[in-house]
Amino acid sequence: MQAKIIDITRDKNHEKYLYRCLAPMPFRKYKSRNEYLEKAIDKGFHKKLLIFNNEIVGQIEYAPPEASGYPIIGDNIIVLNCIWVLRKAKGHAFGKILLESMVNSETAAAGFATIGLENHWSPWFKKQQMEKLGFASIDSIRVSHKTKRKEQVFGIHLMWMPMKEKVKFPGWDKQKLLQGETFCLAHPLYHPQTFRGNIFEEKDVFFKSAS
Repeated sequence: MQAKIIDITRDKNHEKYLYRCLAPMPFRKYKSRNEYLEKAIDKGFHKKLLIFNNEIVGQIEYAPPEASGYPIIGDNIIVLNCIWVLRKAKGHAFGKILLESMVNSETAAAGFATIGLENHWSPWFKKQQMEKLGFASIDSIRVSHKTKRKEQVFGIHLMWMPMKEKVKFPGWDKQKLLQGETFCLAHPLYHPQTFRGNIFEEKDVFFKSAS
């Protein structure tokens, strides 16, 4: 059994995986993703696939803040857009292997930032999963979705993993975060193009975590 990681950022053989993730969704070059990639690739965006026994079972996507899918800002940092390993490939530490590939490719970075979700119904981007990879929450916002499970309040955390001592924490634009994300159709924070306005509403309440 062998595993390998390939960078598909400019790989025509795996181009469809630039536009889709590992979710069982049909491949299509939808407008918002295409616009994102056109701007992001030349600014340092990378996407890598993990192949195990000739099957794609994991992926990682990252970029500097100016090319990130999130409104995260910071000096000399890299933002993790996505990391995902299929459930059937669990137990091989593939998540850590993908993360190490990113870290080893970005040795000049002062640290890495991403998001983590708490009390959200999606199995992806869970805060505790990010913590297992080495990230820690440094800020959070509590929101509800305007069209899905409107009564369920969940947290969006700004997660941070420094690589150097005495580095400045990254920040984020919370108001822009309320708009939702458009760089990935399968993202838990995706903003449908047919919806007008912010897709999330900020909540100044405490919630009991379901995790």
